[in-house]
Amino acid sequence: MSVSSSVNDGEIAKFQAMADEWWDEEGKFKPLHMLNPTRLDYITRQIAGEFGRDLTADRPFEGLRLLDIGCGGGLLAEPMARLGADVVGADAAERNIPVAKLHAEQSGLDIDYRHTTAEAIAEGGERFDVVLNMEVVEHVEDPASFLKTCADLLKPGGLMVCSTLNRNPKSFLFAIIGAEHVMRWLPKGTHEHSKFITPDELYELIRMAGLEPVDRTGFKFDFLRWDWGLDPRDLSVNYVTASVKPSA
Repeated sequence: MSVSSSVNDGEIAKFQAMADEWWDEEGKFKPLHMLNPTRLDYITRQIAGEFGRDLTADRPFEGLRLLDIGCGGGLLAEPMARLGADVVGADAAERNIPVAKLHAEQSGLDIDYRHTTAEAIAEGGERFDVVLNMEVVEHVEDPASFLKTCADLLKPGGLMVCSTLNRNPKSFLFAIIGAEHVMRWLPKGTHEHSKFITPDELYELIRMAGLEPVDRTGFKFDFLRWDWGLDPRDLSVNYVTASVKPSA
């Protein structure tokens, strides 16, 4: 943990305080449990498309090495391992790692969970086919530096999937007033609107990091169905991007 990083200590403290609730579907991470099937739908289709994998196979991601940055309790790492990927889960919040390890053990999954940072892993020379960077970039100290590290962590031809929150009045209303104050889906202060990143800003940061954006779409909440879905036309609040590292 001594390697220079873009970790924000205040942001880490927020998630430390909630670590024991990762697998409580009605707890503080209920919004992520609700969103997770939609996140997985996008992630798996992007990986399958980039690496020519058949999602109907038993272990379609066999042979792919995947890093889940900000893995938390393992909500994404576990399904990626079940699909056959060799998964490393990294989190700068120390209390998350024992929770993730215990749940993986109980689930019969072999996942390499580490209390560390993206920068430390990159410094160690490790490289991955896939980097998942989900709901992390709005919590780091220096998004440009962080995304450059994510690019460094990818092998040539590798894929990064990155999701975050748009910065506009609607996202303030929905993600902060609605989610934190009205619905109380998240503790107050979980997000800072000034740290949200517009899709165009994120695309530019990704390009500056040396990656090529190939897709972006919105995570949209349907209040009638009370469920999440994908909508490429609506990036106004939650959205996700896919980008690749050039092979040469």
